[in-house]
Amino acid sequence: MYQLKQIPSETQIKKYLRRILFGKNVFCPNCKSRAIIRYENRYRCRKCRIKFTLISHTWLKGMKLPYQKFWVILWCWTTQIPVKQSVALCNLSEEAVRRWYDLFRSHLPINSEILERIVQLDEAYFKRISLLMGKQQGTRKLAYDIFFKKSVDKTNAVNFLEQYVKPRSKLRTDGSMIYLNIHKWWPVRHQKDIHNKWEFELTSEIEGVFGNLKTFIRRMYHHATPEKYHHATPEKMPEIVREFCFRFSSPEMFGNPLNYLEKSLTLVPFD
Repeated sequence: MYQLKQIPSETQIKKYLRRILFGKNVFCPNCKSRAIIRYENRYRCRKCRIKFTLISHTWLKGMKLPYQKFWVILWCWTTQIPVKQSVALCNLSEEAVRRWYDLFRSHLPINSEILERIVQLDEAYFKRISLLMGKQQGTRKLAYDIFFKKSVDKTNAVNFLEQYVKPRSKLRTDGSMIYLNIHKWWPVRHQKDIHNKWEFELTSEIEGVFGNLKTFIRRMYHHATPEKYHHATPEKMPEIVREFCFRFSSPEMFGNPLNYLEKSLTLVPFD
């Protein structure tokens, strides 16, 4: 593995992790006591007598990678380095890189947006998957639902509005029949584009987001379409769409590995 200038030393990475998890002084993750004995790379609590390491009570528990290699793979993921490139850079197997990417994705914080004012809503279809996504116009706020079927119906659209769109918002969609008289099911002021009449202005932002999503999947995961990418199977698509939405809505979280870890890494008591 090459030593890149953007990768801190092992010592500095440990300092980052210690500050994120413990603040100024290490304490027992079990009983919170500060009566801690340190020996080599481990700690022992004098009060409850448990032994722990810097990361043993986090989702990084059991990590076998050196801290610098971990930082490199996290840097690759946060900066959207494709899997193939990460394999070559980190000298890890493709399976290992994909496993780490999946792990990072799974520890994104929970983010539930309520869209308001002007909301653009559209559907996208993949193999055996339907995606309904809304965008608050002029902002980076997104909300979505995934359905494990080939199409979206009116019930799905109404449920989406009930969950993610503030009443009395302006709703802008295409001319799909699933939105017909949608205002009778949820209080929105509905406007629509008729695409076969070359009307695209009202939904241009959300259609652009769908284009970015497909580019993200192809670029990040080896130029494969969602239908062919084995990590974008129906079971994986919710995770991938969630990652994309986080990257779109909260780009500051992916500026570097430290930003991501400050939001995602916490102490979890283990038995």
